[in-house]
Amino acid sequence: MKKLILGIVLANLLVACASDKAKESASSSTPAATTAEAKASAEAKAAADAKVAADAKAATEAQTAADAKAAAATASTDSANQAADLTNNRSVYFPFDVDAVQAADRATIQAHGAYLRKNKGAKVRVEGNCDERGSSEYNLGLGQRRANSVKKALIIAGAKAAQIETVSYGEEKPRAAGHDEASWAQNRRADIVYSTK
Repeated sequence: MKKLILGIVLANLLVACASDKAKESASSSTPAATTAEAKASAEAKAAADAKVAADAKAATEAQTAADAKAAAATASTDSANQAADLTNNRSVYFPFDVDAVQAADRATIQAHGAYLRKNKGAKVRVEGNCDERGSSEYNLGLGQRRANSVKKALIIAGAKAAQIETVSYGEEKPRAAGHDEASWAQNRRADIVYSTK
């Protein structure tokens, strides 16, 4: 668009330069005709410049409107993607006997923290879970430490402490019923559950 406007302006300048040479040769032959031609040429140039300026303004306004529309579409898409991410990624997983949030789950926590920061009325419950290995008391404590780690990470990501409640279910709510590493890996988690109140 800028190249088109620049081309129009350059063409007008070339026309103006060419008409000045014609004015010079005409002025040497007849001064009265030269004055009338110069006035007509100046009026034509002014009209052409006004048209170029109007076209440039219209082009700029059209580009601004198109940019605003594209930005709104991108924001809408980003918002929809964020909502889908929050719905699909509500669990944070842990290695065996570990309560520290892993790097693989930081993006999930960042997304939930950003959502909670923007939505001050939203509340979540972080539910800590463990696999079946270990005593019930130990797993309840480990589940609570996992929930607390996720809460701290959510606060760092922008959520307020008052928006987050933690609870430990230990080994009481397994996601997978198997007795192998694949099942245990699914059960070692903290779930981020949004309140419906």
